[in-house]
Parts: sequence; structure tokens; C-alpha cells
Amino acid sequence: MSRKEQIEQSMRHQGQLQPIIVRVHEGDYQVIDGFKRVYAAMYLMIVDMECYVVDVDDQEAKVLLLSYNRTNQSMEVWEEAMVLKSMLEYGDVQQRHLAKLVDRSPSWVSRRLSLISKLDEEVASEIRMGVITSRHARALMRLPRGNQVDLARVISRFNLSSRLSERLVDAWLEAEDEDEQRAILAHPEHFLWNQPDLPEHPYDDRLSAYGNELMQGVMNIWPQLDIVRISLEDRRFGDLVPSEQEIIYPFLEELNDLSEKIICLTSELEIDKP
Repeated sequence: MSRKEQIEQSMRHQGQLQPIIVRVHEGDYQVIDGFKRVYAAMYLMIVDMECYVVDVDDQEAKVLLLSYNRTNQSMEVWEEAMVLKSMLEYGDVQQRHLAKLVDRSPSWVSRRLSLISKLDEEVASEIRMGVITSRHARALMRLPRGNQVDLARVISRFNLSSRLSERLVDAWLEAEDEDEQRAILAHPEHFLWNQPDLPEHPYDDRLSAYGNELMQGVMNIWPQLDIVRISLEDRRFGDLVPSEQEIIYPFLEELNDLSEKIICLTSELEIDKP
């Protein structure tokens, strides 16, 4: 369940537990902290909300916005970057003083501003709409702007994690020619595991011979299972015609049965769970 869904559920059953922070701006109230609570209230058609009103100017409001986010992590990295950019463009402050003003490190400020300067505008739009996250954007920043959109669409289509997005970008950058790059875009699942994180034949001195054999088997199979997961999450899965479903379903059923057996067997491990 996402943070937004958690807040909606909480407000549905318990009402508003904390006031939102606002300021008076151009004859109305401007939210500084509590955006998700406001969106949840709109969804639940709650008309009145408890507010705490602060008297601050534009620059102070932006500092507060980042300060509140530092505590509750309510903003996306991209949103933080937009606030910082606005402070540079419309406030009397230079980048070298911005980190001190918002009580962050210079590298923190630099990383967020680089999101804006290095990203294609269409990719930035997809971040604002929540199609991809800022973590995906950090991988895409390594690409020329003209190629970012194509790989962003692959990330969205296959619902790739940030780690797999990094691998996708690695594969694309290391491709020998444009034909291989096009193949990566068409069938990314074939290239995601060309750069394994772990040694080919790892050995852990803490494990017995059997323990190392078991570990090796797990490490060999989990990348392939993740590829299956990616294929099942593909939007085209719902477009399989009945004849295709009849062919594929028995294999998926066998996979489900095997997964249940593995879960049953691993549940017998004597591990103290937190």
C-alpha cells in the first residue's frame, strides 16, 4: 500500500489527526506541509480541514517546505529539485549559499538540481505525473537527452525497479551498435542479467558444502524468476487470446505449485524473525 493510500485509509476511519501547515497567499491559503492529506480529503470529499497558519514570505515558505519534508519524507526528489530551482531563479540567493539556507549539504543540493539540468523535458513530465520515480531518473541521467525517453518508456512498460533500470542503462551504453540498442529496447528482458552482481561461483567460508550448493542454486535461479515477474507485469499479459492462455497456463500453474512448496519448506527454517 502506498503512503497516499495509507493516508486515505487513515482519514477515512479516523479523520484528520494532524493539522496541515498553510500560509495566506494572494487572498487564499497555500499549503506548505500536508499535501497528501489535502489530496486524501479531496478524494474523500472532506470540506473542512484543520490548519496551522504561518506568516512567512515566498523564500521562507520554500525553506519550510524542504524542512518539513526532511522530517516526514512527504516530497519526491523531483519536487525538492523544483523548489530549489525556484529559489535560485526567483530568490536573491546563489547556489553556493543555497545549501546553508536549507540546512543541507552542497552535494545534496547539487544532486537535485542536476535532475533538472540533465533530464529530457518529457522524462521530467513523466516524473511529475508519477509514471517513473526520481530513482529511475538518476539512471536515465547517464544517457544523452535524446535517448532518455525511449528507455523511460521501457522502464514504465516493464515496471522495472531502480536497480534493473541501472542495468538496462548499462546494457544500452555498452551495446556495440544501434542494432543492439534497438534490440535492448524491444526485448530488455534478454539483457537485464548480462551484468550479474555476484561472482559466477561464490563460496562462503561460513557455509558447509551443502550450504554453498544451496546458495549457488538460489543465486542462479532468482534472476530468471525476476524476468518471469517482469513478463507477467507486462500490459500485454492481459491481451493473451484464449488459445495462448490454454498453452501457457499449465506451466504457470506448475510454477505456482513449486513456489508454494518452496515457501512451505523455507518456513521450517529455525530463524528468529523480528
